[in-house]
Order: sequence, then structure tokens, then C-alpha cells
Amino acid sequence: MKLSDFYFDLPKSLISFYPCFIRSACRLMIINGHTGIVSHKRFFNIIDEIHSGDLIILNNTKVIPARFFGYKSTGGKVEFLVERILDDTKILVSIKNCKHIKVGTNIFFGQNNEIKSSIIEYKNSFFKILFHSNNYSSIDIINRFGQMPLPPYIKRSINILDTDLYQTVYKKKIGSIAAPTAGLHFDLPLLDNLNKKGVDIEYITLHIGSGTFQPIRTDKIQDHIMHSEAVEVSSLLIKKIQSCKKKGGRIIAVGTSTLRALESAYISLSWKNIKTFVGDTNIFIYPGYKHNVVDALITNFHLPQSTLIMLVASFMGYKNTVNAYQEAIKKKYLFFSYGDAMYITYNKLAPYEKIFS
Repeated sequence: MKLSDFYFDLPKSLISFYPCFIRSACRLMIINGHTGIVSHKRFFNIIDEIHSGDLIILNNTKVIPARFFGYKSTGGKVEFLVERILDDTKILVSIKNCKHIKVGTNIFFGQNNEIKSSIIEYKNSFFKILFHSNNYSSIDIINRFGQMPLPPYIKRSINILDTDLYQTVYKKKIGSIAAPTAGLHFDLPLLDNLNKKGVDIEYITLHIGSGTFQPIRTDKIQDHIMHSEAVEVSSLLIKKIQSCKKKGGRIIAVGTSTLRALESAYISLSWKNIKTFVGDTNIFIYPGYKHNVVDALITNFHLPQSTLIMLVASFMGYKNTVNAYQEAIKKKYLFFSYGDAMYITYNKLAPYEKIFS
């Protein structure tokens, strides 16, 4: 398929700059993946779509304040976006306007240049930075100087509210540079009501990196290469998934990151051996992919020509996706990270859909 197959014109008025005041009160589009039939509800109505015996899986990654600024010895300002925390003294970053930054350059942080760092390596578009500090670890420095990394399409100043708004209520493991945005719609009362209904709730960890949002620059989408991201899927969860399916329950993934983590584990040896899967994944899922784990997906409305909308199209079919997005624009759903949500059941015929560009 071609990149142009995933282009659509989105009115700027439908880009949400703030989330719904009550998380679970945002709008919800429900799509039957088999028939393509669409219905419209509120997110808290999702409890009617999920049944006792089903297993919901969420991504418990916690967003770090990954955007921060330092200064060269010449006084020049440098903007960083953390890709990954490597250890207590080293991080991997992308640098905005990096043309004049070289390995060996010293970068300073704080009003009095109190913390010194050095660029020690450049590889695959990322810089490795070493902090020279006996008092602060990498995460300490990021927390001290960083800002929440709101996506660039949210064109407003970052404020203190985003510290909570751009996190799920179940965040736990530090390391993501972006929120698993489908999970932003869940609040504690909704999770409690799902538990009371007999729905099992479990977690994976996928630390979202820049690869999820990197623009595709190839005409043929299959030529695109994703950056790798850190994933953990426990042996207990693998066992629960297998048991749930044997009993006739459904696996419901909250977010594309959760789905990618589960597929990454499935194609590894860990799945068959029921061992914890810990590692990196650069899995890129697009139309033609046969899904192996997830029966229903909760997700947001995504950017045109993004890897995320391609994953959605692989799950419910390209034509169903085009129709659903046209309906969303017509009904004025809100798009992207702070926008509305969709609940999709898997279309088993999607991998065999004939698409002509």
C-alpha cells in the first residue's frame, strides 16, 4: 500500500487541546469490525461492551518530563527530547536543530550551569549523553529540568495541569516519552465498575518512543522502519491470556502500544514457553497483518498517514477505517492525544481485504 492511501483532510477545529473534564465522559465511537456498523456513545458506556470473563490489558508506562533545555559553553540553547533512560548517568536523546552539535560537546543545565554533561555517541539519529553529577541520577535531572512532552499538534503552552492530564490513572513504570492515550479515558470509578462486573484487568509495559510518531517518508508503507521500544509482558499475563481464550473470553487491548506489545511477545519464544518477555521491539503493523492475540481494541483517532492509523486499518479493515474516520469528521469527534475514543472489534477478514491504490 502507498502512504497516500492514508491521507485525509482533518479540520483544525477537531484537534483537541485539552481532554474531557471527566475522563470517562468523552465521546466513544463503537465499530463492529465484521460489519463496519458504527454507533455513538460516551466512553463510560464501554462497560456495556465488555463482559464478565473478558480480559482488559492496559499499558502502565509512566510519562517522563522528556522535553528539556541545556546550554552549550558558547551560551547557545539546545532542546532535547529524551528517547530512553539508559542508566543512572546516561540517556538517549534526539536534539532539535542538531546540525552544529558534535560528539564531545559539553552541555550544561541549571541557571548557573551547575550540571555538566557530554555527548559521547551519535547513532541512528540519536545522541547518547553522559551526566557528570555525583548528586543527581538521570531521572532526577530529567524531573528537575524537564517538561511534559505534549505532541507538537497541541499548539499551546504546557502548564502544570498537563503533569496529571497527560498521565493515565494507573501509570506505574517510568520511561515513556508519550502517554498511551487510549488509557487517558479511564478513571478510577470506571475501572472499579469493570472489576465489579467480573472483568479481569492486567497490565503490560511498553515505553513509547519517538518511533511511534516518526513520519513515514517512504512511498510504500512496508519500506518504513520503526525505532525500537522497550517492552515487558509477564509470564503470568501470557498464561492468563491463554486461559481466557480457552474459556471463551476476549482479550481487549487498551491502546495501540498494548496491542504491539502483545504481538511482540506472541512472535517471540516467550509465548510458547510461557516466560516473561523483556526486550526491544520495532514491530510495525499495517494492513495485511494477521492479529494473533487481541479481539477488541480501544484507541483514539490518529494522525493522517501515521503508523497508528495503519495499525487500526490492519485490525478492522482499510475500508471500515476510512468510513469510520469520515463519520468521525462528520460527527465532529475530537482527534489525537486529548481527543475522543473508538472501540473496535477485530475483523478476521481484514488481512485478506483487496486494496487498490
